[in-house]
Amino acid sequence: MNALIYYLAFPFLFIISRLPFPILYLFSDGICFLVYRVIGYRKSVVRSNIKLAFPALERKELLQIERQFYRHLCDLFLEIIKSMGMSKEEMIKRFKVHNIEELTQFEAQNRSVFLMCGHYASWEWMMSLGYHMQHKGYGIYTPIRNPYFDRLIKRIRSRHDAYMIPQKKATLIIKQMEEANERGVFGFASDQSPRPKPLTYWRPFLGIEVPVYTGAERLARELNIPVVYGKINRKRRGYYEVTFKCITDAPNSLSPNAITDTFTELLEKQIKEDPIQYFWTHKRFKHAKLKKAL
Repeated sequence: MNALIYYLAFPFLFIISRLPFPILYLFSDGICFLVYRVIGYRKSVVRSNIKLAFPALERKELLQIERQFYRHLCDLFLEIIKSMGMSKEEMIKRFKVHNIEELTQFEAQNRSVFLMCGHYASWEWMMSLGYHMQHKGYGIYTPIRNPYFDRLIKRIRSRHDAYMIPQKKATLIIKQMEEANERGVFGFASDQSPRPKPLTYWRPFLGIEVPVYTGAERLARELNIPVVYGKINRKRRGYYEVTFKCITDAPNSLSPNAITDTFTELLEKQIKEDPIQYFWTHKRFKHAKLKKAL
């Protein structure tokens, strides 16, 4: 069944990947109408998340964020497919990289880097960073259940000099690479919602007490790997930029959770600057009421 679904879908994905951008976005507008107005994909989750994050806004303002988010969401997914047919030159043109020296400074020191970002703007197109540095770029990701689509996603990302590491194997693989003196830039989308446990780290995120992901920090502290924040921003439809901020080049000298706190604060600031670009379909606050029960 997985193979059948894949082979039926692939011709459509291939056609989308070859569409000129103006036609791609006309198609995106049509899909947005279906997804938002007709199907209402995760509308209750999106609406609840935005209202929780911005309780002071009026209903009209919340709905405006909601509508514009769905347009961005549909653009984003079509852009992922489109990247399958994009050349190196077109990707570099549409995804501008600023102050890359925040990353490349560690190449001269023969050190790896942990690049932390949120599910914001086009984190997928940031997989093209390999075009701008000597270090190989690796994304930590959760494999797709359908193995055919999983291989396709990995192929799309590797087309633009990015390689994927399954989340459950990331610690082992990164440690093995460090021991073998293989350096790289490892990308962590660190705004997931981990399953709460008695020792889980809780802190406010957009004003709501939630469990936060600390895996990147703990591994960075153990291996003393520098941590950099990637601030991705959409300039206009189909054009993005990223700037970098070094959180620390000596993580094992910091107190526990300091890196996670700094990352969360940077991401919060970015979301408040333009909430439309955040990935509101995530059930980011689903565990918010469980802390007292642990």
